[in-house]
Amino acid sequence: MQVYQKSILSLAEIQQINLDFTPDLFLLFISPTYKEKDKAVENLSTTYPNALIIGCSTSGEILGNEVMDSSIALSALKFESTKLKLAVLDLEKVKGNSNEAGKVISAELQDPELRHILVLSDGLNVNGAELVKGLNTDLPDSVSITGGLAGDGPDFGETFIVANSTIASNQIVALGFYGAALKIGFGSHGGWDSFGVERLVTRSEENVLYELDGQPALQLYKSFLGDKAAELPGSGLLFPLSMRDEDNITPVVRTILGINEEDQSLTFAGNIHQGAYVRLMKANVDRLIGGAEKSAEIAQDHIGTKSQLAILVSCVGRRLVLKQLVEEELEVVSDVLGDKVAMTGFYSYGEIAPFDEFTACTLHNQTMTITTFTE
Repeated sequence: MQVYQKSILSLAEIQQINLDFTPDLFLLFISPTYKEKDKAVENLSTTYPNALIIGCSTSGEILGNEVMDSSIALSALKFESTKLKLAVLDLEKVKGNSNEAGKVISAELQDPELRHILVLSDGLNVNGAELVKGLNTDLPDSVSITGGLAGDGPDFGETFIVANSTIASNQIVALGFYGAALKIGFGSHGGWDSFGVERLVTRSEENVLYELDGQPALQLYKSFLGDKAAELPGSGLLFPLSMRDEDNITPVVRTILGINEEDQSLTFAGNIHQGAYVRLMKANVDRLIGGAEKSAEIAQDHIGTKSQLAILVSCVGRRLVLKQLVEEELEVVSDVLGDKVAMTGFYSYGEIAPFDEFTACTLHNQTMTITTFTE
């Protein structure tokens, strides 16, 4: 595998790229504030017509050990023998049904040689948990899935997906990797602390939470936040919920995407099951950085060899907590994976990965999720 990486701050820098190999793939993680994204993608598509292009909007671009804003984190990749296939789906074609979207994408990428699916999704109009369920439908256990939900800083206004020459919202793009030569590792870990009493979810529908212990969910949640309640939904990134139920004996974390004052509900990035138990969570800086390190260790142990490429998807909530220390979580990942690995990625509205190599893929929030590749 050959890798070229560059942080792009202007259209001229795209035009000046001079590769010494013919790329199979461009990974583009793009700030929502980058003004020339359409021209940048058009230029790459025209200059390298045989290369696939995949990417999304971010809440911060990761390249190496640095977090950037208002940039494009660009990686050009050439594989020795691994084959690639792109699947793109407009959510209108499945009437916004995230589960059906996952099924359609999974079916399109199915092949005996399929090894891994990297999926990037609109971050605001998709139920990430249902998307993952659909992707897992009829997929062999030998195929792993990782990826994330596109970000829009802390603003929750609009996210977008890049698929070849197209940039659009309300889309999902997935990249299939084929062939036995490719080795993939993955790890996902958090580092948040639960606190307070456990609450029973007494009314919910998919990813919309209406009642906890028979009380309006938004009203109760605001009572926990105090002064921070006025900053919702953004402040909800600092206080996610931990959920456990029969499907999630190991608790999963759920982040708020929106609120509804009229019906006093909370909308999350993934499902909140009626009958589940939830607890509020808060951040500990040292434990967050330790969580990133643990994720890298899991990914490294899983791949069993030195990695050539690492894609990092970390939650925007982690960035808001870590603030000026945010690059420390990238540095500990680099320390584990080694300084020769090419690192890229983005801060997201949701992370997609298995808990470990023995469990199916699921949606996470507030984690650092790492996928490593080597040929």
